[in-house]
Amino acid sequence: MRKLTLLLALAGLCSAASVWAAGTLRYGLEAEYPPFESKNAQGELVGFDIELGKAICKAAHMKCSWSEASFDGLIPALRAKKFDVINSAMNITLKRKKSIDFTNPIYRIPTQLIAREGKGLAPDAKSLRGKSIGVLQGSIQEVYAKKHWASEGVTITTYQDQNMVYSDMVLGRIDGTLVMAAAGQSGFLSRPEGDGFAFVGGPLNDPIILGSGIGFGLRQGDTELKFLLNKAIAKVKADGTVQRLGKKYFSGFDISVD
Repeated sequence: MRKLTLLLALAGLCSAASVWAAGTLRYGLEAEYPPFESKNAQGELVGFDIELGKAICKAAHMKCSWSEASFDGLIPALRAKKFDVINSAMNITLKRKKSIDFTNPIYRIPTQLIAREGKGLAPDAKSLRGKSIGVLQGSIQEVYAKKHWASEGVTITTYQDQNMVYSDMVLGRIDGTLVMAAAGQSGFLSRPEGDGFAFVGGPLNDPIILGSGIGFGLRQGDTELKFLLNKAIAKVKADGTVQRLGKKYFSGFDISVD
């Protein structure tokens, strides 16, 4: 019985590995985070990470497929082998590296606070005391806000969908959101509902929590796939693809990372 169980487990591992080895790379993402990834009116996946993922598949001579999950469910789904790679604007942090591995950093986006203009708010605990700040569940922004602000009298409200955060800000249920700046600009400030809101203060800095840049998440031990992807990533960075996509989707933001 033990021998049969072992054989079945090995067969499962071989089957999971053979998908990308056979030429199809299975990406996992959360599709409600424009301009990184979202769906158009036809239900098609669009955004920076979608085009980036396709470019990396092309550089690696592979095909792409896509699976969706909530952002906080991506790491468990990756570890459960529901897909091979997390491609969903996930920052590389020490905490996440305890459970998964990452490719080399591909790009970087600053984290900033959005709030209603004229309220005198700033991204610090003293200014936000007594206020409520919305964050995406499972994000580094949630970790940052809870560590630096929650113990100082700031209410941190988590959401599974960043669009719900924006809606509650407009309705006055929360006072602001901590978000990746490019997502906040494209997904809210550039839209009619963002009128009267703005970034307050500059980009936040905490390398341990906010990470060293955005890369693809991998299962620990997938060294062959990591090597293959890092080679493809180096290619799309060197040929200007990453910077070209950055200018297309993140006007005004420097996304370069070493």
